[in-house]
Amino acid sequence: MAETKSGNGEKFLKGTFILTIASFVVKVIGSLNWIFVSRILGGEGIGLYQMAFPIYFFAMTVSQAGVPVAISIITAERVALNDIFGAKRVFRISMFLMLLTGIFFSVLTYFSAQWLIDLQFIRDPRAYMSVVALAPTVFFVTFLASSRGYLQGWQSMTPTAVSQIVEQIFRVITMIVLADLLLPWGLDYAAAGASLGALAGAVTGLILLVCFHIKLNRNIYKKFGKDLRPSPESEKESAFSIIKRIFKLSLPVSAASIMLPVVSNLDLMIVPQRLEVAGYSVRQATELFGYLTGMAVPLINLATILTASLAVSIVPAISEARALKDYSRIYRQTAAAVRISNFVCFPAFVVVFLLATPIATLIYNAPGAGPAVMISAVSIILLGLHQVSTGVLQGLGHTTIPMVNMILAAAAKVALNWTLTAMPALGIMGAAWATAADMGVAAFINLYFIYKYIGYKIEPGQLFKTIGAAAVMALVVKTFYDFTITEWGIAWFSTFGAVIVGCIVYVAVLAIIGGLLKEDMERIPLVGRIGVRFFTGIGIFKK
Repeated sequence: MAETKSGNGEKFLKGTFILTIASFVVKVIGSLNWIFVSRILGGEGIGLYQMAFPIYFFAMTVSQAGVPVAISIITAERVALNDIFGAKRVFRISMFLMLLTGIFFSVLTYFSAQWLIDLQFIRDPRAYMSVVALAPTVFFVTFLASSRGYLQGWQSMTPTAVSQIVEQIFRVITMIVLADLLLPWGLDYAAAGASLGALAGAVTGLILLVCFHIKLNRNIYKKFGKDLRPSPESEKESAFSIIKRIFKLSLPVSAASIMLPVVSNLDLMIVPQRLEVAGYSVRQATELFGYLTGMAVPLINLATILTASLAVSIVPAISEARALKDYSRIYRQTAAAVRISNFVCFPAFVVVFLLATPIATLIYNAPGAGPAVMISAVSIILLGLHQVSTGVLQGLGHTTIPMVNMILAAAAKVALNWTLTAMPALGIMGAAWATAADMGVAAFINLYFIYKYIGYKIEPGQLFKTIGAAAVMALVVKTFYDFTITEWGIAWFSTFGAVIVGCIVYVAVLAIIGGLLKEDMERIPLVGRIGVRFFTGIGIFKK
C-alpha cells in the first residue's frame, strides 16, 4: 500500500525530508571534522576520546530517561485533539524533571571519572580528562533533547533540524581548535579539548531552541488565543498522573536507549581486552578500537541518516493517527517507512562494503580501518530496519517492546564479542560482526510485533526487487573501481565515480523492474515531483 495524498502524509514525509537534509549536513560537517581531528589526534588519540564518550553517552541517556520521546508522543496526541493547554502543561512538568536529572547525572559523571579508571572499567588512564570535560555537557544536552521532543510533538521538525546544524558547527570548530591547541601538552589534553566541543554545541543549540519556543508560542496565541483552557480530560488530570504517564512511556524508551551506551561500555570493557587476547598490545588494541568506534561507526551512521530521520518523524505521526483511530494511515505510513529504509540502505551497504578501504583511506587517511568498515557495512541494512521499526512501535504506544528486544540483542552481541574478537583471524572484524548481529536480532523481533499489532510484514516482491537492483549495482561498482584504479590510479576519482555510477544504475534498474513506486516518489517533497516527471517521460511510470 502506498501513502495517499493527504496533508498528514505530506507532513510526515516533509518532516522526514527536513530532518534528513539537516542530518546529512550534520554528518558531512562531522565527517570533515573527523578528517581533521583524526589527523591531529591519530588512531590512538581517537581511541582515548572514544573511551570517554560511552561514559558520557550513558549518563546523557539515563539523565533524559526517555522523556523526549514521551513528550513527543503525548504532545502529538494532545495537539491532535486540540488540547493545547494540556500539551503545554506536559512540557512544563517534563522540563522540571529534566532540570533535576540533568544536574544529578552531570555531577555524577564528573566525580565517577577516576573511580572508573581505578576499577579498570576504562583501561587507559589517559582518558580521565576527556570524561571530566564531557561531564557538564550532560546537563545541557538533557534540556536540548527534551525541547526538541516537544517541538517534534507538534510535527515541527525545522527547529530540530536547524539546531542540529548550529550545534554541530560550534561543536566541530571547538573540537578542532582545542585539540590542536592542547596537543603540545599531550594526547590526553588534546582528547579532552576535543571532548569540550560537545559542550559548546549543546549550549548554542539550546539557545537557538529557546527562540523557536518563543516563535511557537506566538503562533499558538495567534491561532488559539492567550486564554488557553484545558479540555475536560486534561482538567481532571493531576500533575502526578501526568508524571506517571510520562514515566510509563519514557522508562521503557529510556531502558532501550540505555542499551546503546550500555553496549558501548560493554564494548569498551570487552573489545580491547579480547583484542589483547588475540595477540595485540594495549596500544594496538586502543588503535583498533578507535578504527571501529571512531571511524567505522560514524560511516554507518552517515549511511542511515534518512532512516534515523524516519524514526524521529514517524513517532508523532503514528501517535496522532492512533489518537484519531486512523489505523489505515498507520499501516500506510509503516509500509512507506520500511520501503524507504530498504531503498536507501541496500545501495549504501554495497558502497561501504565494496569500497571500505578506499573510503577509509580517503576520509580518515587510515587504510587500516578498512576491515572494520567493510564488516560494519552489514549493519547498515539492519540498523535502518531497527530504527524505523522502533519508531513505529513507540508511536503505537508499545514502548516496552523495543527495550526487551534491545536486551536480547545485547546479550547476543556480548557473547559474539567475547568469542569472535579474541580470534586472531578476525580481531576487530569479530567485533564488527557482533554489532551487525545486535542490530539484526533487535530489528527482526521488532518487525514480528509490528505484524502482530497492525498486520504489516515486509512485502517480499518489493524486497527481492531491491536486492536484485543492489546486486547489479554491486557488479557495476566493483567493475568501475577496478578498471579505473588500474588504468588511471586516481583513488578519489575511482571511488566517487564508482559511487555515482553505481547509484544511477541502482535507481534505473529498480525503476525498470518495477521496484520504484510512483506513489512513493510523489510523496517526497521537492525532488519527488521532478523524479515522477522524468520517469513518466521515459515511459517507466504510467501517465
